[in-house]
Amino acid sequence: MNLPFFVYGTLRPGERNHDLLLRGRTLREEPGRLRGAVLYEGPGYPYAVEEPGAVVSGELVTALPGTYPGLLAALDRLEEYVPGDPRNLYERVMREVVRAADGVAVRAWVYVAAPAVATRLRARGKPIGSGEWRG
Repeated sequence: MNLPFFVYGTLRPGERNHDLLLRGRTLREEPGRLRGAVLYEGPGYPYAVEEPGAVVSGELVTALPGTYPGLLAALDRLEEYVPGDPRNLYERVMREVVRAADGVAVRAWVYVAAPAVATRLRARGKPIGSGEWRG
């Protein structure tokens, strides 16, 4: 399924991984909001933790035709995501993201904190109340 990606950390425009992984591979990058998640500070990058009532700001990224498989693999490597691996720091999940321009909800891939990481962050992490992260 060729879904767009919702990025909220180092993959956003102006951040260190944007040019490295996204430049020249995207058709569109548009502001959006992920509802039902809280943003937490990580070691140089943020984690979205699924929790009702909060909102995370970021960009909805649509891959250029023909670049999707390579981009998906590159993003999984960056996030060190391996399907089913209990050591994952992030899980790639399908969620609805609201486009800021028109309020339309679209399904997108989002990397959220894996369950063990989310539990640790809820217990002693530093939430970002604004839902907006900039490195």
